[in-house]
Amino acid sequence: MSQIRLDKFISERTEYSRREIKELARKGGIKLNGAAVKAPDVKIDPENDTVEVCGKTVQAERFRYLLLNKPQGYVCSTDEKDGKTVMELVPAELRTKGMFPAGRLDKDSLGALLITDDGELAHRILAPGRHVSKIYIVKLDRPFQSNYIDLFSKGIDLKTGERCLPAKVKPLENSEKHVFVELCEGKYHQIKRMFAAVGNHVEVLMRISVGGLILPEKLAIGECMELLHKDVENLFLPLDFDAFCTEFSANFSAKLINKVL
Repeated sequence: MSQIRLDKFISERTEYSRREIKELARKGGIKLNGAAVKAPDVKIDPENDTVEVCGKTVQAERFRYLLLNKPQGYVCSTDEKDGKTVMELVPAELRTKGMFPAGRLDKDSLGALLITDDGELAHRILAPGRHVSKIYIVKLDRPFQSNYIDLFSKGIDLKTGERCLPAKVKPLENSEKHVFVELCEGKYHQIKRMFAAVGNHVEVLMRISVGGLILPEKLAIGECMELLHKDVENLFLPLDFDAFCTEFSANFSAKLINKVL
């Protein structure tokens, strides 16, 4: 990695502006390899130098990737005018300028949501031609019907006339109203509209995977975690839906049915 100005390095990886960085440096709030730095325009080597701002180390990586276990009641937006946003749930030490939710979940939906400042990666995930699959666990108002499997696999015709791409659905073991659903597209309120089209109603919806990135059981609702490089790569790896359902049915049914669904 080539050398870069200290203030540019910090501003790209935190929420501090250049003006704020200059003031922090003047007050001794910025350290380079353990020593206070007064000149924010000094050149540094991000790979080998250690930068601290107000006692916290600034990571060398240009972009940051977070996985949030979204709770109900928050909108996937960066604009406070929209109400409580998911960005409020991101701890200050993990925030960077330009960070946004890559994709969306309805206000009343829960689960896996990627938050990042990497616009190119977000585009790769959301681009229609990519068809990054996502798996959800859903609580229905009425019992699951076996014909849903065939109807979903052929592509549901929504009441608006839109046709969905083929999708997969499978009931959880020992539950007649809880199902797994796999989609490879993201129409507005799609799962709710798909079940409405077959005469049912979604009561609760939780996304539990994006590509091959599975929502960790240890990540509590409302909490987020920073993703490692290998985790980010998993976003573009497909999952075997049937194997996933078999492996995680017990985990998610125990955790989510009892505590959420």
